Amino acid sequence: MTNSTFRKIISIPIGKIKLEGELIIPNHSKSLVIFSHGSGSSRFSTRNNFVAKELHKQNISTFLFDLLTKEEDELYSNRFNIDLLTERLIIATKYMSTLQECSELRIGYFGASTGAASALRAAASLPKMVEALVSRGGRPDLAIDIAPKIKIPTLLIVGERDYDVLNLNKEVYEILICEKKLAVIPGATHLFEEQGTLNEAAIIAADWFNIFLQNEKKETITIQ
Repeated sequence: MTNSTFRKIISIPIGKIKLEGELIIPNHSKSLVIFSHGSGSSRFSTRNNFVAKELHKQNISTFLFDLLTKEEDELYSNRFNIDLLTERLIIATKYMSTLQECSELRIGYFGASTGAASALRAAASLPKMVEALVSRGGRPDLAIDIAPKIKIPTLLIVGERDYDVLNLNKEVYEILICEKKLAVIPGATHLFEEQGTLNEAAIIAADWFNIFLQNEKKETITIQ
């Protein structure tokens, strides 16, 4: 990134509360990836910020925000309230699209853990607004009922040793009828803590968004 990279803290009003996040727009960006965090995570998630930095290298803008306030997050059940998280993500997406800085950017979602389910549901609700989706160590099975309705290019990234989640992702992958890919990261467990595994996942995610959000001739390109 260069010194002219645009950064801004955004406060999204929702009723009596505000959800805060950080918008980062690199030079020559054509797209914006909005992050949907997993249970108990926030915009300060180390892993998601690592992925965001990889996206910036490909001039992809990012918005990491808190789907819950600190008080809401203290109620453990809220972290798994997919309907609530989906509603927040939809509101945030619509709000970001109204900002002058983002008005020309094509939108994608990056969902981690349970955040992948809310990303899928929000994408299904905003078919004309969201154009690509990546799930990392996600639980898309929590949105399996709407999976056949997903029309946008969808990448599922799962650790090879995250056995249960891998099987759940395989189930969802089979019923997706959109352009899709299941990327299994060798040696990785659920949190991608093994050396090099998170970096590999981040590069694959960045390539996916680069193809389907940044590249205007995406129909002639395929993921290897």
